[in-house]
Amino acid sequence: MVNLYPLVKNETIKMLRKRRFQVVILIVAALIPIFVYAQVRIAENNRKQFGDVDWRISAEKRVADMSNTMSSNIPEEWKMYRKIEIQRLEYSLEKNVDPSAPTSVNFASTFIHNAVGLFLPLLVAVLASDIVSSEQSTGTIKLLLTRPVRRWKILMSKFITLILFVSLILISTALLTYLISSIAFGVGGWTAPVLTGFQVTGDVLDTSQAYIINQWQYLLMELGLAWFSCLTVATLSLMISVLVRSTAAGMGIMLAVLIAGMILTNMVSTWESAKYLFMINLDTISFLAGSIPPVPGLTMGFSLSVLAVWALAALGISFGVFTRRDILG
Repeated sequence: MVNLYPLVKNETIKMLRKRRFQVVILIVAALIPIFVYAQVRIAENNRKQFGDVDWRISAEKRVADMSNTMSSNIPEEWKMYRKIEIQRLEYSLEKNVDPSAPTSVNFASTFIHNAVGLFLPLLVAVLASDIVSSEQSTGTIKLLLTRPVRRWKILMSKFITLILFVSLILISTALLTYLISSIAFGVGGWTAPVLTGFQVTGDVLDTSQAYIINQWQYLLMELGLAWFSCLTVATLSLMISVLVRSTAAGMGIMLAVLIAGMILTNMVSTWESAKYLFMINLDTISFLAGSIPPVPGLTMGFSLSVLAVWALAALGISFGVFTRRDILG
């Protein structure tokens, strides 16, 4: 019996030789300075507008500004967002916790939060979409299958390799974000207080379960949720790669689905059945901050369950097709 370690090692070497992972890391490293610069400019503009005032004064002004616009003729969804944001700021003022303290850890946390809905899944899809289809299109899969190894082990080694590289993408992104932003914001902020545990019910922010944790704990929670979302995307990419022999077609399908999901997220508030689509549930981090879900009533537990079902179904289809398809023909 051939164990999985040599197979995983072989798949890892092949993944590195494709240089997809290196390209993904370069993309992240090239984009982060742009976001850091934008954040610095925002901070500078705020200082010019409000001066170097205490964060509580700025927060109180934001509360007053949003409260004044509640009676104006704006869409109901905007009113709901502002009402919840007012409640969140008031709770932060009550607990004396600055929700937007400019630190490198806070920047890394914010970046991961904003990236989990589309940017990180796109990077994972680029990396995973051809893990099987490229070998099918070039014919190298036939050479692999001539070895005395069960097909399920071959596919399992590819899946384990994807888990490894999904983890590396997230760790590398967090490290690069922290290191690059520390040039502008310093290296501190690990123990800064962060509020979490909010629940949104309709247009009311439930703070009964809210609590304060350190920034590093919050960042770890974010990375865990982002890892689960990205692993679901990697599993679905593996399935598409098994089903579609063309690398370009497989990658195009995944990119189109992910981008369509981002568009749908802003349009499905009245389409309750959309909550069963995996794309709608990728932004699991938003539940930590108590953001308004894209579909009313959506919870973290439900989103994680939906993602798990999609991932398990994709794995089942992948192994079922790969072990039975006549690849040698």
